[in-house]
Amino acid sequence: MSQTTNREGVLRFWKRGQIIELNNVPPDRMLLDLLREDLRVCDAKEGCAAGDCGACTVVIADTVDGEHLDFRSINSCIRPAHAIHGMALWTAADLAQEGMLHPAQAAIVQRHGTQCGFCTPGVVMSLFSLYQRTCAQSEELQKSHVIDALSGNLCRCTGYRSIVDAAFSMRDYPKVLENEKEIAHQLITIRSCAQSVMNYEMPTELSTLLELRAQHQKAQLIAGATDVGIWVKQGMKHLPHIIDVHRVKELRAIKVTANHLCIGAAVSLQKAFDVLAKERPVVKAFAARFAGWPVRQSGTLGGNIANGSPIGDSMPLLLSLDATVVLKAWRNSKVMSRELPLSEFYLGYKKTVMWPDEVLVCIKVPRPSEGEWLGLYKVSKRHEDDISAVCMAIRIEGHKQGLDVVRIGLGGVAATPVRAMRTECILQGREDEYAVWKEAQIEIANEFVPISDLRASGEYRQIVLGNLLERAYLERTKQGAVRLEDLS
Repeated sequence: MSQTTNREGVLRFWKRGQIIELNNVPPDRMLLDLLREDLRVCDAKEGCAAGDCGACTVVIADTVDGEHLDFRSINSCIRPAHAIHGMALWTAADLAQEGMLHPAQAAIVQRHGTQCGFCTPGVVMSLFSLYQRTCAQSEELQKSHVIDALSGNLCRCTGYRSIVDAAFSMRDYPKVLENEKEIAHQLITIRSCAQSVMNYEMPTELSTLLELRAQHQKAQLIAGATDVGIWVKQGMKHLPHIIDVHRVKELRAIKVTANHLCIGAAVSLQKAFDVLAKERPVVKAFAARFAGWPVRQSGTLGGNIANGSPIGDSMPLLLSLDATVVLKAWRNSKVMSRELPLSEFYLGYKKTVMWPDEVLVCIKVPRPSEGEWLGLYKVSKRHEDDISAVCMAIRIEGHKQGLDVVRIGLGGVAATPVRAMRTECILQGREDEYAVWKEAQIEIANEFVPISDLRASGEYRQIVLGNLLERAYLERTKQGAVRLEDLS
């Protein structure tokens, strides 16, 4: 059974031109704690300890082809330290070279993008990642790129005007670039060494993962750890055994067939949304409201689904698209597989049909049919980086003013993500007329009994459900409804 693990307890990664080697790092040690407390690297700050404020933002990079690097900004407060084994890591103090500020730093200084300074290192790291992905590759820097990059960083003092101005002015400063090829070669060297601590498994092959899961059914599976990291940081939960799936090749693959998109469970949320948006453009604006950029870079589609939160925004979308999930397990010396609709995956609050030895391997999403219409809506207190009070996805297939197929996926109104099946029955097979939609509005307000919590009252959620159906009708019939993303 081949896997990326050993019993030496050595964690290795590249930082500031050298390979860092650390022994006896616990499996549930978060990267920010390792940086600040063990290495005394204190330019990354701890604010919310939940991946919401961006003060802890660092940049990691993995080798793509042995020559180039894939730069990603992540929240180090909820990222297990062992998850960056074999990668390159930068914090704000690493960017200046030979006394010359990196363009991201120089731009922030010249555009007055800092005041109290607490959030500044995280902001700089988000801009550094953006610079490496765009400016360093001579790509055009667009407004949407800047907004995405900064969506995971809060700034209470300066505000964002000066920071956004700084982002656009990064091109004006002399390039300060790392030698990607040299770093990529060093990462390959690290990978060739044995890795990880006892009880932190990091398999690279699906067969190895399934065997590990069969042997250690109580071990915690993680991918991006954007939720599990919060259990550790805020819930003080101890995880003595972790199986990290984010490097399993089969789980990182995206395959396009004639009828489906097959998205591996360890594909990042950002990449999953990007591939879905290629054929369904409305997904792009919806995806931008899912947490912040660092969370979408770390979190995975499979993790969001398997977590089973009633407010996970990807599930209403996937429910409306009739997505299915593929589960696999190692039993009797062979791989067992089953596929079922996502609508049958959840049993109750954070409870799924998965057996203890099963692993969610991929999500299959039917490709759009001719005449498909898709409406996606998220209601929350903040436009960006916030949790839904209500999330609705509605897909309609029909011709000649008919509602032939109707699917409505919802989040925030029940113990699990759900389909509004009674409301679907009101609409499906009927004429696409306002009177029919009015019936559906009444039905959907009565189909669920949402709870009241800090985000919204149950009564408010019921009203919003009906209002969102009316909004869908107005948009579908092109009666001039306004979407937030259309506002300048």
